[in-house]
Amino acid sequence: MATDENEMMHRGGNNGDVEVPPRGGSRRREKEPLNMNHYANKKSMAESMLDVALLMANASQLKAVLAQGSSFSFYVPLVTLISLSLILQILVGVLLIFIVKWNLNDEKMHYKLNLMENFATAFVFIIVVVNVFITAFGVQLSNQ
Repeated sequence: MATDENEMMHRGGNNGDVEVPPRGGSRRREKEPLNMNHYANKKSMAESMLDVALLMANASQLKAVLAQGSSFSFYVPLVTLISLSLILQILVGVLLIFIVKWNLNDEKMHYKLNLMENFATAFVFIIVVVNVFITAFGVQLSNQ
């Protein structure tokens, strides 16, 4: 232990000052304030990607239901629910485009942006509920 202390004391030279570089070999970035526009854009982009995935799934489900024809017992409810889901997803996508384009730092836009975020959230909730019912009715391709 005494040798460890000796090594530490003599590491920096004659005056004992030791400058230890930060771990990882890179300089530590100073803390920057959170850019709300950047954060909101990333959040909206993630929501949009999820929306696109669900949009493709619903389009595939609609194709399967239409392929089964009107003889399928839940044909009308499924076509209606899937169509509603698709329309709401397109509406949410348009809302997200406007939310991303507007500047969050502009105080005049806060009310509109908040209102649009609330509508987008409500529509996403409705989309989830509708898709739960779509799954409950079951969309299957018949073996032909």
